[in-house]
Amino acid sequence: MREIAGRIEQHVRGRREVVIPTRDEFDTLAADLEAVWNDPHSDGRLKKRILRTLIQGVVVDVDAAAGEIILTVHWRGGVHTELRVPRRRRGQNSSQASTEIIEAVRVLARVCSDDVLAGTLNRNSLLTGRGNRWTRERVTSFRNAHAIACYDLDTRRLEGWMNLTEAATFLGISARTLRLAVERGEIAADHPLADGPWIFNRRASETEAASNLVTRVCRNNRHPAVPISQKETLDFSGT
Repeated sequence: MREIAGRIEQHVRGRREVVIPTRDEFDTLAADLEAVWNDPHSDGRLKKRILRTLIQGVVVDVDAAAGEIILTVHWRGGVHTELRVPRRRRGQNSSQASTEIIEAVRVLARVCSDDVLAGTLNRNSLLTGRGNRWTRERVTSFRNAHAIACYDLDTRRLEGWMNLTEAATFLGISARTLRLAVERGEIAADHPLADGPWIFNRRASETEAASNLVTRVCRNNRHPAVPISQKETLDFSGT
């Protein structure tokens, strides 16, 4: 019995003194936690211990209307955080959709700002890779990820990109006449999305086919058309 008591006393004397953190040390815990979590050399078991220490539980729910999974994180101490992540739909092929969107954005960025691009993608019922609607910020991030240049007015003027209305004005014909000519294959243009702008280049409006179209329209309407060479410079201030 005396031996056991001695061993207990020796253990108590040998214990390390508990160090109470200062207020300043508490203030730096959040930054230290982020550094540890993002450190590529941090052990996975350590991260699991951190989660068990900080999180009391996670409640999962489904928002079927929005197509999202709702995660409510209950932190130790009484704070709650709600996270929403897209719910992957059965049969959804994100790679095909991504290819379609990449090509559409690459063409439309010639005449459309990121705000206009977001609205155009949403009107065509196209979603992000995470199943969300498009915003200007998401379009910007998407462009940067796929090395697509942003809309620039000077570049647009220099390279001669125009929408349907601008190209029709440049040729001196109606937008409907020009669109029908494109559909017949007389004039080259891009139309990447069904509910979106047509994209023309000035070079396509200066071809022999374009001149023949203007002449034919002029003859049918019995009104002289303004020659392309005499037209004023287009105002590209709008998209």
